[in-house]
Amino acid sequence: MPQGIPFRRESMDIFRTAEREEGLTREEIREALVQSLQGRTPRRVLILPPDYTRYHSNAGFITNVYYHLLVERGAEVDIMPALGTHAPMTEAEAADMFGDVPFGRFLVHNWRRDVEKLGDVSGEYLSSITEGLWNEPIACEINRRVMDESYDLILSVGQVVPHEVIGMSNHTKNLFVGAGGSDMINKSHMVGAVYGMERMMGKDHTPVREMFDRCFETYLSKRPILFVLTVTTAPGGNIRTHGLFIGEGRKCLTEAVALSQKRNIDFVEHGIRKCVVYLNPDEFKSTWLGNKAVYRTRMAMADGGELLILAPGVERFGEDLQVDLLIRKYGYRGRLTTLEAFRDPKNSDIRENMGAAAHLIHGSSDGRFRITYAVKNISKQEIEEAGYCAADYDETAARYDPFKLTPGYNTVDGEEIYFIPNPALGLWIDRERFNG
Repeated sequence: MPQGIPFRRESMDIFRTAEREEGLTREEIREALVQSLQGRTPRRVLILPPDYTRYHSNAGFITNVYYHLLVERGAEVDIMPALGTHAPMTEAEAADMFGDVPFGRFLVHNWRRDVEKLGDVSGEYLSSITEGLWNEPIACEINRRVMDESYDLILSVGQVVPHEVIGMSNHTKNLFVGAGGSDMINKSHMVGAVYGMERMMGKDHTPVREMFDRCFETYLSKRPILFVLTVTTAPGGNIRTHGLFIGEGRKCLTEAVALSQKRNIDFVEHGIRKCVVYLNPDEFKSTWLGNKAVYRTRMAMADGGELLILAPGVERFGEDLQVDLLIRKYGYRGRLTTLEAFRDPKNSDIRENMGAAAHLIHGSSDGRFRITYAVKNISKQEIEEAGYCAADYDETAARYDPFKLTPGYNTVDGEEIYFIPNPALGLWIDRERFNG
């Protein structure tokens, strides 16, 4: 397993860890943000927060505070949500997440057109960190605004939480995926899929993280980037910020990872036979996003069990039309089937969209357990043709009412189930399988 490369940059780090279970107060967070700007006189600032799909990161509040602090000091502030391949935020979503920040200050990242190539990560290097599982070069691309020298401060804001592609989310991932280009996004996801998500989830030093760190040190170490990282939970939908870690180097990530591993990983004592996951319709409108229900629970699911996903807002498969068509064509049919299709020279469409291929691998149980989607806005036939089982949402939600179940184990009509109200905020692992 890669052990990481040291960041050369040094700065005055600001770390805040909550002493109360309710998390840091808004005033405590604001004080830390004010402190992070001491000695800085930026004239033009770019803020890179997550999008609406990371609503519970508390990045909305943090971005709002930074915006007003900087504008009051005379700075011009642009905000570009780190969309990656996600759909752009609507004005209503921006207002809900970021408050009274004017919508005209928001820029949209286009991962296909708005990027510039900084260089390449060599195939030899990638082979060395993936145990020979990947040996193709990858272009290091990033949104051109990150390289715009008129920005004298770039704030990269977001949540550290277990992640299926990189191990633990954010930091350099926010740059090279959230504001990255198609080659980096697609191939980094395939690197993670080929290396094995269950080898990486919940861990810091992974091949994908190693690659992003190397790109940062090689190409972005002289850019004025300040990382602002949170560790949060959201019981009952109420955001609790357990830690805030601000710095220019890597130490802020290391500290955030350690806290997230304590706060965002839930061990169950034995494999779950039936897991019910609820996807908030305001956050999850596609299986591309909703499959966090699969990624984050697969290490806890028992062989032969069932993962039941209540997804009232899911209305499509991909976040854009091209990816949606690929998912419908190839379906969630397991790692080996997807790799077979990917390697077939006739399937240029999936080869040119490696991120979609990786997503198909991540979104399957490889036949180990059944995945059932209960939706309202896609037909049962479409769900089944995509490789999943289908159930009627209203009937299923009437039996497993997500507003009456409590997080964790419940008994419904004599049946033991495990309920997860939001899969984006954690990672669930079967302790017996983990220890084995």
